[in-house]
Amino acid sequence: MTLTIEFPEQLNAELEVIPKTGYYTSTSEFLKDAMKTILAARKDLRVSIAIELYKKDYSLGRVAEIADIDYEAMKELLVKSGIEIQRGTETVEELENGARMLREFRMK
Repeated sequence: MTLTIEFPEQLNAELEVIPKTGYYTSTSEFLKDAMKTILAARKDLRVSIAIELYKKDYSLGRVAEIADIDYEAMKELLVKSGIEIQRGTETVEELENGARMLREFRMK
């Protein structure tokens, strides 16, 4: 995924020299580490991200993993947020896509 972000001039100058410090091989590596650090420290943010991803059809198990909470706790949070829990597939196409993904996973 490519993402374009505009930074203030000073922050941009600091980001450009990150690889020269020897701590990171690239600015991208630094930004990934910074994001992981922020998300590790901000459970509330991880949970909010997980809820938004659930709205975009991520599975309950996957969003529970992202939020770093157990499956049942994630269900409770979704319900408290007024989000209906999706149960199973709704269409034949969803079922076929799920079966295809499982076959591909088994072949790895």
